Amino acid sequence: MGFLTRLRDNEAGNVLVLVAAGFIPLLGFIGGGVDMARIYLVKTRLQHACDAGALAGRKQMGGGAWNAQNDKARLTADGIFNINYVPGSYGSSDLVKNFTERQGKVTGTASVTIPMTIMVIFGFPTKTVAVTCDAEMRIPNTDVMFVLDTTGSMASKNPGEGDTKINGLKKAVKCFYEALAKIDTTASCGSNPSGARNNDVQLRFGFVPYSSNVNVGRLLRNDWMVNTALYQSRKAKTTGNVDVDGFKEGKAEVASTEQVPYNMNWSAWENHGSATGTSCSGKVPADAIEMTGSESAPYNQQSTISGQSRVVTWSTNQDGRYYNYQGIIVSGKCQIQRRYITGYLKRNYQRSDSSGFKDYEYDQLSFDVSGLKAGGSNWNASITAPVGPYGQTATIAWDGCIEERQTYQLTSDDPSGKFSPVPASALDMNIDMVPSADASRWRPLLPDLVWGRYDSNGNWTTAKVKTSSDLSRNYTYACPSAAAKLKSYSSASGFEAYVNTLSPNGNTYHDIGLLWGARLMSPTGLFASENAFTSTGGEIERHLVFMTDGDTVTSNQGYTAHGIAWWDRRQTRSNAGPSASLLTGVVNERTAALCAAIKSKNITLWVVSFGTGVSSSAQALLQSCASPNRFYVAANSATLISNFQQIADEISQLRLTK
Repeated sequence: MGFLTRLRDNEAGNVLVLVAAGFIPLLGFIGGGVDMARIYLVKTRLQHACDAGALAGRKQMGGGAWNAQNDKARLTADGIFNINYVPGSYGSSDLVKNFTERQGKVTGTASVTIPMTIMVIFGFPTKTVAVTCDAEMRIPNTDVMFVLDTTGSMASKNPGEGDTKINGLKKAVKCFYEALAKIDTTASCGSNPSGARNNDVQLRFGFVPYSSNVNVGRLLRNDWMVNTALYQSRKAKTTGNVDVDGFKEGKAEVASTEQVPYNMNWSAWENHGSATGTSCSGKVPADAIEMTGSESAPYNQQSTISGQSRVVTWSTNQDGRYYNYQGIIVSGKCQIQRRYITGYLKRNYQRSDSSGFKDYEYDQLSFDVSGLKAGGSNWNASITAPVGPYGQTATIAWDGCIEERQTYQLTSDDPSGKFSPVPASALDMNIDMVPSADASRWRPLLPDLVWGRYDSNGNWTTAKVKTSSDLSRNYTYACPSAAAKLKSYSSASGFEAYVNTLSPNGNTYHDIGLLWGARLMSPTGLFASENAFTSTGGEIERHLVFMTDGDTVTSNQGYTAHGIAWWDRRQTRSNAGPSASLLTGVVNERTAALCAAIKSKNITLWVVSFGTGVSSSAQALLQSCASPNRFYVAANSATLISNFQQIADEISQLRLTK
């Protein structure tokens, strides 16, 4: 057989040729797969490093400037990148990276060169891989409720500081607004707000300043307040024969009269009587008035009180003529003439009334308070009640603080564990209950109506006391600045105007502040129609920022949202006056229970302890109150400002945007 014939018939030779012919494409496929896998791995790692660096740089920047603290934000971004992608990894080279910031957005770029292994034989010696990344703070629809301690201790100064704690708080709240809303305020917060907030996002702020009370009354609807309520007060007892004001009317007398002409147009002289002799001396009558109408009804009535006497004055008018006379010689004889002008006689009456006052009766008494209601959510500023001196009518002003609805009453002097779970009878601890009966309605807190009574020996007593003495009020009272519902502040001026109203006064009752902070922001309670969703139906994230400078401080003589504790005893057993320490225990137990209730409503609870005077037990209570990792301690105002800015940054939610 010839060579070609043998070659044609040799199968081994065919396979060799086929393998040789297919090796080069196969090498390209395998090499491409290997090199592409390396490219994909490097790009993934490079992207992760870029993302991590951008996030770290933006987080380090916070609410401040990108180049602050000697470019610390940029250096942080570079450092985190290098941790996640070590130069030279996977055989790469020529690493180039850069992080920049504009309007609050951190942008990163990175690229490396990767040498090819197999694909080099096909003319591809290297491959450049590049990535980009962005990170910025994006605020979701957010409600922030500030529950702020404005008690008397906030007027003091932290050690080493030149300004008061209340002024430090005001600055911190303004800096919080700067960091979250990205709008500059008049406060010096260390840097200008950077970036821009998405205007499509709803951002609202609310305020509950608290001390021993909260000022929320004028945010409520009229039907959420009772019409009558019991107060530790007094009423005057009188003798018989007195009118409704407690006075016995005296005899009316004319104190003075006034002749008032309608005008000075005198009539013509007319003869009056016959001529009576050659001389007019001693014959001209005196000026006179002649009544021509009936006496009018009394007008311009006024009364003044002096001690136990009341002087009542009023006036009447009666029409008449005023006559003026003269004598003239006519034909050698005296002729009497007269003329007149029309007018009226004003009589000024006076009556002295003696008091029918006998004594005061000090007791728990019912009063009609419905006069404060002006319809809907409108309110009047005061009512009147007969509790003035000797039973006289007094104006009772209302500044907006309220007494709480039905509460749970202890049967012993140990409050431990009594509020976990919250007792069913403690309607005052129910965040969402809408009033439907008097037990669930609130009462106006009216200090001008209240006396804490004591007996003739000066001892406090819950018994009825009768005395003619005007007893001392015997209580302390403080009402903070009015609370504000959640609202948007498109400019800093309105936000700052509210913050500047904060003023320190009163004792420290944490529970009442937390309770009303939760009520004003709850999506399922009193203001559900305003709080459940945005106006376009969007979901809302909720944050309650609770700041206090110290331990619970109570007083059994303080007029608070539960009355005057020693006399009213609504929270403690009825057969003994409570001590301040017992009341402090009650407030602390209630505070812990309310913190748990707030967190259960998917509200993030941020807690800041301000100042150096907070006890370890109070610190423990506050830390347990906060949501996980949401507790801060600020020894001074600078740290407080930093804490508030950090909270705002956390709320802003750091996100990758590309």
